[in-house]
Amino acid sequence: MFDGSNRTTCTSYVYNTTYYKSSRTMEWDLVCDRKWMGALAQTVYMLGVFTGAVWLGGLADKVGRKKVFCWSGLLQLILGVAVAFTPEYYSFLVIRYLYGIFGSAGSYITGFVLTMELVGPSKRTPCGISFQAAFAGGIILVAAWGAIIHDRMLLQVIYGLHGVLLIAHWWVMDESPRWLWMQNRKREAIDIIAKAVRMNGRGLTVDKEYYLSKDKANFAAESTSTTSAGLTDLFKTPNLRKMTLNVCLCWFANSITYYGLSLSSGNLGGNPFLILFLMALVEMPSYITITFLLDKLGRRSITSTLMLAGGICCIVATYLTKGSIESTTVVMFGKLFIAGSFAVIYNYSAELFPTVVRNSAMGLGSMCARLAGASTPIIILFQTFDPKIPAVIFGVISLISGTWVLFLPETNGKAMPQSLQDGENFGRGDTAFSSCLGRNKTHMEDMPPAQQMVPMQTIER
Repeated sequence: MFDGSNRTTCTSYVYNTTYYKSSRTMEWDLVCDRKWMGALAQTVYMLGVFTGAVWLGGLADKVGRKKVFCWSGLLQLILGVAVAFTPEYYSFLVIRYLYGIFGSAGSYITGFVLTMELVGPSKRTPCGISFQAAFAGGIILVAAWGAIIHDRMLLQVIYGLHGVLLIAHWWVMDESPRWLWMQNRKREAIDIIAKAVRMNGRGLTVDKEYYLSKDKANFAAESTSTTSAGLTDLFKTPNLRKMTLNVCLCWFANSITYYGLSLSSGNLGGNPFLILFLMALVEMPSYITITFLLDKLGRRSITSTLMLAGGICCIVATYLTKGSIESTTVVMFGKLFIAGSFAVIYNYSAELFPTVVRNSAMGLGSMCARLAGASTPIIILFQTFDPKIPAVIFGVISLISGTWVLFLPETNGKAMPQSLQDGENFGRGDTAFSSCLGRNKTHMEDMPPAQQMVPMQTIER
């Protein structure tokens, strides 16, 4: 007679090799009573991202964006290849942790900030959104390589070797002129601007000595706060604190809503590489549309609209039959909305915070997004009471954040703040509701051009 209480431990396993010929799960049998080891590896990676967001974000504000970006890129290359040859589990965890520090926080966040600081207001939208679209393009490439190469070790080596593309930036990309300017390395900043003018073939000249002499008086008052600025400065003054908490909620909500929509699409069967390809491809129309609309409608309104729409999709999907055409359509539209919102919040965050703490602020936002990922397993436990509860929670968080975004100042076409004082004064009193009443003039609009980092404006004398 069959006895359900009599269990025998498996001595070997048979794996489905339709799509994977080898993997870490197969090699180390990360199934059944060892399944937690696979989850732990992902948790350790997230812990690395947490560490990098705090450490490297502040470091880039102190030693420069280019140094942190390029050294992180080199370490990403080394670690990305080394993980393929890791012989045992605990060494694998160490490399995953380090890769989280330098791969996500070091290369990605710092690279984005550097990109945004190298261009003026008119180019921030196409450059920022293109950066996000490249991320989706990378996911498509991951799916393509995975579909072609079925050997785990070779596939990981190829993934890791893509880090070579980052190394060349040491020679082809300049340091952020905004960061140099705030570190009193004015001549270097102006040289970079002059170089950009020459490369663009504008036929203009930049009078370096004029701008150097004109700004000497301003630096004495700024130097103390500039050199000592750090993550804690985001919370010391009321306006910066309000913006920081609002943006942190926005990063958290975007991440958790995206995860909720991913849960709703979990029943999509078939080739996992094809599914991954489609999930990345569906984001592209959002990026293209946003590129054309962001400078016309503004960051605040688009972010709020997309987050509200994504939250609604997340909730509606739970009341539709899983796997149905209707459910799949709602989930796809929800992913499109949230992917667009996530892309905009990168641009929006970089434009809201002053240069001296911009990288720290971006790192803090990224940390909140990872916190959302870590919170989801706890929220999922509520599905034991009702399967709809987790997705409804995710959607409600997005709706709340989408509403609170309306209280952030608009940054479209505005000069980015440089010092902590600029950041505290930036957008004070500017909300979606004050804009409707025509009262949205900000401190930065009143600043004389000399205080808005003159070299970023191409002026011929």
